[in-house]
Amino acid sequence: MLLAMTDWRHASGTPTHPRPRAPLTRAITRAVTTAASTVAGACLLGGCGLFPGATGGSGATLTVMTWAPEGTKATNMGGMPAMAKAYERWINAKGGINGHKLHVLTCNEHNTATGAADCARQAINAKAVAVVGSYSQYGRAFMAPLEAEGIPFIGGYGVSAEEFQSTLSYPVNGGQPVLLAGAGRQLAKACDDVALVRPDTLAGDSMPILLNAGFKAVKPQREAADVRAPEDSGNYADQAREALAEAGKAKGKDKTGAAAEKGCVAAVLGERTETFFDSFRRLDTDAKKPQLSSVLGSVSQSLVDRTGGRESQFEGAYVTSWYPVSGDPLWQPMRKVIAENAFGDDRVNPDDTGTQTTWIAYSVLAEVVKRLGKDEDVTARTIARALNHSTGVTTGGLTPDLSWRYQDMRAVGGFPRIVNGRVTFQIVQEGRLVAQPGEATTDMIPTLEQAPRSS
Repeated sequence: MLLAMTDWRHASGTPTHPRPRAPLTRAITRAVTTAASTVAGACLLGGCGLFPGATGGSGATLTVMTWAPEGTKATNMGGMPAMAKAYERWINAKGGINGHKLHVLTCNEHNTATGAADCARQAINAKAVAVVGSYSQYGRAFMAPLEAEGIPFIGGYGVSAEEFQSTLSYPVNGGQPVLLAGAGRQLAKACDDVALVRPDTLAGDSMPILLNAGFKAVKPQREAADVRAPEDSGNYADQAREALAEAGKAKGKDKTGAAAEKGCVAAVLGERTETFFDSFRRLDTDAKKPQLSSVLGSVSQSLVDRTGGRESQFEGAYVTSWYPVSGDPLWQPMRKVIAENAFGDDRVNPDDTGTQTTWIAYSVLAEVVKRLGKDEDVTARTIARALNHSTGVTTGGLTPDLSWRYQDMRAVGGFPRIVNGRVTFQIVQEGRLVAQPGEATTDMIPTLEQAPRSS
């Protein structure tokens, strides 16, 4: 059953209770509100450019924002704002985007709904023309205020459902839905029994449904076991024990008497994936060695390197990604920008999917601004309009050409704005993440479109 996921997260915060207003004050407030609404409506029709982010024509500065959590006990994506600042230095040294100087603001989202809402308010107050290449799982907290001000959200990491629902969101990848569906497909070819270890959160509740969409497309009669885990734990012994038991069910003979395929353990816990697999390794004393699996973002080349390279516990692990392997020559322009403009900022890792997503998102922003014309005002509204009507926005081959027109939307329940369903299948060999032999890049949208939906 494919979950619509419209209620993943609820913005938190303490409500305020203003003092009652006098009748005259209420009347004045209503009059001002009505006048403001009238002016806003006239701007929508006549294009007066009074929306946040209005920056004028050629030579004016474009203010944008990138946010991500940093310094938290769970997921941290500091490489995304760091990549944004490196891009800012690089593009401005080249004369800006179509003659416009780029000003990048960054914000720590703190991995909370309140933090996400605060970052959105900062973008609004700074009159940002877009939020670009950002990470937050609290889509409801940040998307609503951006929508109210007409600010487009370009190239989010794809961890919140709202990124694939809002008409002001322009995703560059298929987010968690296509990654998990792709992982299910990858595992189905090697495993009879799969244990999925995922966060015990509202966001995590959708993961088994999405992984099973891909798994059951290959093996309709089977289903992955759901192992819930705290997203910020320092010890996952209980979850590792449960996952090992579920994966161990594949041992022995199948119904025909032939040897059963081995079991698989997939973990998608962000930065805590390493902690889980460390607990798992300590428990697997019988050397059952089930096939390990994860997705890019939970496992990365840097993680493999620091856990022993070719001697790492991740040797042989399956990994699903949105993008080409990090060693692909297509990433060379990004690597050059990082080398020359990151100034030793160790948050920027060219192998990190957050860094890569931010690079792609800023590439989209630059392409769209160039299409506006050198003397056209660049505002939040004009950027959104250009995105809504543009075809074939290129990202240097790192994704398919992108387009977010109405006719490009797909019939994926709960995720209509997934326009790029491409996944790549990778494997850790000799300590390096490489393309899995015999597995081609695959579009997972048809699989998600055909998956059963909730009633």
